[in-house]
Amino acid sequence: MSAGIAAGRQSRERRSASRLARAGATLGWSGSIGVALLLLTAIAVCAPQLLAPGDPLAVHPADAFAPPSPAHPFGTDESGRDLYTRVVHGAAASVGIGLAATGIGIGVGAVLGFAAGLGPRFLDASLGRVFEVLFALPTLVMALLFISIMGGGPAASVLAIGLATIPGYARMLRARVRGIARSGYVEWARLDGAGPARIFVSHIAPNSLWPLVSAATLGVGQAIVWVSALGFLGLGALPPSPEWGAMLNAGRVYLTTAWWMTVCPGLAIVATAAALTVLGRRLSSGGSA
Repeated sequence: MSAGIAAGRQSRERRSASRLARAGATLGWSGSIGVALLLLTAIAVCAPQLLAPGDPLAVHPADAFAPPSPAHPFGTDESGRDLYTRVVHGAAASVGIGLAATGIGIGVGAVLGFAAGLGPRFLDASLGRVFEVLFALPTLVMALLFISIMGGGPAASVLAIGLATIPGYARMLRARVRGIARSGYVEWARLDGAGPARIFVSHIAPNSLWPLVSAATLGVGQAIVWVSALGFLGLGALPPSPEWGAMLNAGRVYLTTAWWMTVCPGLAIVATAAALTVLGRRLSSGGSA
């Protein structure tokens, strides 16, 4: 019996190793680096004290404009606040707003995409024209339009970016749903007596929603960039909040004398967005180079 248990354990270990090897091959080296960066970002979002135990709002005027050093890896700002601590603690605001905005865009976009793809012809035609017109407008321009109506602030940034991304997700899902609804296996399910609800739950929804996973991964990275852009323009989180875009806005005044105030939060934005983009493309391509 013990020999059988040992053999079963070895078989499970081999299967686990095989799954890990396949996952590593799918991600590739660039995807693996992206995952590592996203894990660090997740820690910064959920438990920033583990990476930076200091206070991001603590002011030390004597240390103002200190360049990067062992004591302050990212330097300090005009008030002597440690930029490394502020960048780490600012991940929650920037990434959190990006995730919330992407959730709004995908949630509403999925409802409208299913309605256009499965609804009557007049509804599909109406929504399709609306999607095409709104999709032609740059997302940031639409977000600025919504911000001008609702006002600035983090909550307005979430709604503005979420509403601005709805047409893209809805348009993509509509095309996917229409293709699946005409597929052979859906026709066979109808001939087999399956009702509309069963066909939707068993065939259309699972096959059409999966591509949104990679789209959402890409969308979060784009949303973080747009959130930072709104913060840089003074329309998002306001100082002294350690949001990355607001930090860029504060550092632009001292770009020639204290470059680290702009470069360090900018690198955090680029690294996070690039990691999400690489991971999203790996998921959508199935690991092809």
